[in-house]
Amino acid sequence: MTYLESRAQLFDLACFNIHQIYAWQPDFDRNNFTRWVKKGYLIRLRQGYYAFSEYKGKPDYPLYFANRIYHPSYISLHTALSFYGMIPEAVVQITSVSSLKTAFFANDFGEYSYKNVKANLMFGYDLKQMIDNRTIRFATPEKALLDLLYLYPFYNTEQELEELRLDEYFMHEDLNKDLLMENCEKFQSKALDNRVGLLFKAYDL
Repeated sequence: MTYLESRAQLFDLACFNIHQIYAWQPDFDRNNFTRWVKKGYLIRLRQGYYAFSEYKGKPDYPLYFANRIYHPSYISLHTALSFYGMIPEAVVQITSVSSLKTAFFANDFGEYSYKNVKANLMFGYDLKQMIDNRTIRFATPEKALLDLLYLYPFYNTEQELEELRLDEYFMHEDLNKDLLMENCEKFQSKALDNRVGLLFKAYDL
């Protein structure tokens, strides 16, 4: 099978894994991947996952691939907080939450970090529309904030929370405090309850 044949079959997926190509072509020679990556036709996203190089530089695709190469997962934590304008810093890594084990991948589209939570905490995300009519699983602002406080226990004083430099306008005008508390209850974590209480004090909520 030639590269052009595989491209015609798989290009609309943007990225794919080896199981998808074997389902279509059971006798596929996996050495093709090595050759096609060296020629620049494909980009290796992680072991067994590849993207077509034409997608490099297209908006939203680095975020889209975050969902695709480690599933189930949704974008949260610092990436989501930055996306909503809740923190001032630019974020280098694309940070996600997953019920799978903690993981990290680096490729030509970026650095991908995944933090583990229990399966019952995989909630609080929306499907955001992107270009090409694809969607990205993305935490709501409230869930992204709770994920951060839950997974980073050093945010346990008012001073530490103030140093997050959360946007005051967003916290007072846009944050859904009722939804935040409703989601917080689902964690069933006294430590998180305490941190949320300190958050409210630090930002006069």
